[in-house]
Amino acid sequence: MLLTIVAFIVALGLLIAVHEYGHYRVAVACGVKVLRFSVGFGQPLLRWQRPGSPTEFVIGAFPLGGYVRMLDEREAAVPEAERHLAFNNQRLGARAAIVAAGPLANLLLAVLLYAAVNWIGVQEPQALLASPLPGSLAQQAGLKGGERVLAQAIAGEEAQPVRSFEDLRWALTRGALDGQDIALTVQNRPGAAEHQVLLALSGLDVSQADATLFRKIGLAGPWTRPVLGTVMPGGAAERAGLHSGDVVLRVGRAEIVDGVQLRETIRQSLQNGKAQPSRWRIERAGHVMELTVTPDVADEQGMAVGRIGAYVGAAPEMVQVRYGAVEGLVTGAQRTWEVSLLTLRMMGRMVIGEASLKNLSGPLTIADYAGRSASMGLTQYLAFLALISVSLGVLNLLPLPVLDGGHLMYYLWEGLTGRAPSDIWMERLQRGGVALLLLMMSIALFNDFTRLIG
Repeated sequence: MLLTIVAFIVALGLLIAVHEYGHYRVAVACGVKVLRFSVGFGQPLLRWQRPGSPTEFVIGAFPLGGYVRMLDEREAAVPEAERHLAFNNQRLGARAAIVAAGPLANLLLAVLLYAAVNWIGVQEPQALLASPLPGSLAQQAGLKGGERVLAQAIAGEEAQPVRSFEDLRWALTRGALDGQDIALTVQNRPGAAEHQVLLALSGLDVSQADATLFRKIGLAGPWTRPVLGTVMPGGAAERAGLHSGDVVLRVGRAEIVDGVQLRETIRQSLQNGKAQPSRWRIERAGHVMELTVTPDVADEQGMAVGRIGAYVGAAPEMVQVRYGAVEGLVTGAQRTWEVSLLTLRMMGRMVIGEASLKNLSGPLTIADYAGRSASMGLTQYLAFLALISVSLGVLNLLPLPVLDGGHLMYYLWEGLTGRAPSDIWMERLQRGGVALLLLMMSIALFNDFTRLIG
């Protein structure tokens, strides 16, 4: 719990500080007088001011946000000698640059964070395919399980090498959300001939970018040995006499080849919602034996599934993914661009009803993932920060009146017509923007609580 809180506060503080620093730095460069730079709202916990600087730096008690207060005649009277330092008296291009600098700073931070992950290197599962789920696109494409993916090509794009299963997962997500088929170059075993397999993602009905998406595709995870890990006291596995380290060879009449297949077999082992016993053939310390296993019945989002009370599947085979200096930076920029486009597409699909609003996440979910990623190591936490930084940058560029993108929308109107929007329209748009933003926040918080109690 403490790690989650610390990781969340660090994430918020860094991302907000970088965002506001973007506004601050460009404002100073454009000759605008900055009165206050604040990370957080409410009662100041810490404040300081450098000698000779007009800017007061503040850390507020409420960390969900920040602001840069500039000299502005619309907020207070400005002495005649300082009118040229006021934000509202700057040329249109300077005002637009100051407003756009915050979101762009977040996107630049994401590039650097992704690049840092690439330079440090991270252990990721090898791109070995597990047995495809029955009836899935992967099974229909002829995949059997155990294939190694060497490259992928989304329709209309050049083939890209696949370094790890995470590379493959990212490509599948892009292809599915874009409605584009993807061609995989695979190898059935080391030294075997390469061949291509086409996954028809264009025919997939996608509403959520979550685990259900990969179940529909049929590639829920990388290949793992069908071995049992920790056996929970009192569970079905312990009652049947199964031990940690047992390798499962057969369940009923089905030959078991990997951990994903074993997990799915256990899930589907019920009949009419009731547990059914089955004969398992296992290998233990070099000896083959058979046991009768009757799974427990568990509820999973309103559906009855089988559980045995044991960790199923060994850890996947890992590979170290690391890039050189230039390649890592270029790849970081590419990933930032791709995540930005994917975020915009997902938001657009939610607006027109083609994607579920369940994809919206609020501070509770972000805090949870901050703690999880921090517990997994530095590179995972940096990747999490990069993802949130992209989301913050893209969100603030949306043309909502209360966000930076809304102000840019005003400036676009001013540039096209030669005059700023009227005060009446500004007030109406602000009210509408606040209402829409509050609605989005309410949905995100509802989704948070639903995930917590689900």
